[in-house]
Amino acid sequence: MDFGRALLEFWNSTGVMNFSWGQIVMILVGMVLLFLAINKKFEPLLLVPIGFGAILANIPLAEIANYAENGFIGLLYHTGVETGLFPLLIFMGVGAMTDFGPLIANPKTLLLGAAAQFGIFVALLGALALGLTPWIDFNLFDAGSIGIIGGADGPTAIYVTSRLSPNLLGPIAVAAYSYMALVPIIQPPIMRLFTTKSERMIKMEQLRHVTQLEKILFPIAVLVVCIILLPSATPLIGALMLGNLAKESGVVNRLSDTMANAMINIVTIFLGLSVGSKMQADKFLKLETLGILALGLIAFSIGTMTGVLLGKLMNKISRKHPINPLIGAAGVSAVPMAARVANKVGQEENPHKFLLMHA
Repeated sequence: MDFGRALLEFWNSTGVMNFSWGQIVMILVGMVLLFLAINKKFEPLLLVPIGFGAILANIPLAEIANYAENGFIGLLYHTGVETGLFPLLIFMGVGAMTDFGPLIANPKTLLLGAAAQFGIFVALLGALALGLTPWIDFNLFDAGSIGIIGGADGPTAIYVTSRLSPNLLGPIAVAAYSYMALVPIIQPPIMRLFTTKSERMIKMEQLRHVTQLEKILFPIAVLVVCIILLPSATPLIGALMLGNLAKESGVVNRLSDTMANAMINIVTIFLGLSVGSKMQADKFLKLETLGILALGLIAFSIGTMTGVLLGKLMNKISRKHPINPLIGAAGVSAVPMAARVANKVGQEENPHKFLLMHA
């Protein structure tokens, strides 16, 4: 009898006996993300840790994503995502990888980033509209956090949401990073729809040589402007500019190399697992989460469209120095995926041109 009771207790403690349908669904979703990353090569650096994190978070009884139970992914999420630390470290690494030379040489392309933010306001208004329904309760802070998904910038979405609506941090982080990773699927059809073949074939040249002094002064000038006009944004902008100054100064190559490689790779692993851990069935399969995912997709699509349309307008006005409208799609951020997609779509029409650094 004791053996039979022990066997029954063992059976009841297995995953087979404790799976819920929701957990099975979310594990399958995690496997789909892994398939897209490994088989289709859709941003594997993001989707592999996110997909695997989703699977780990839905294993019954393991409590891997539970901070209160010292689950290791739960600890990562609390330490780096809830505190806003991971986004700052990611921005530092992005700054160390970015060459702002084409932007300094052609500063009007900065407007393309502004145009792409239309998606943010559409998502904000959409969230407020959903908040008027009896099924979903979104306030203005929630709507602002959801709108940031339209910027297709995961670190920014996490940072803003951690300040405005921490209760929505999980689904917003999942939506933002999922759409960033799915840029190669979402953006190209929109880019082709709103551009002509001749526009996609436009070859852009850097207008002038940008000196090393200009590249060094640029991050300092951006930080000063940010401090004066928008000090609340200085943590993110400051981290970005610190990384860029380290790169362009040329005197701390070991530090800039660490930021651009080892540090950002480590943080990407931790951040991906943390984001994936928020795809737990009991938290993810809710109307609010599905609404956030839908609004994020709409915002991302509209941001891509408006960026491309402004690129078309700027190209018509700037006859002396043509602008390929495809680079407008990178205004949604999604660094560096959107820039790579703009370059890839452009090279499909003209393999001898490169839009990557412009985007």
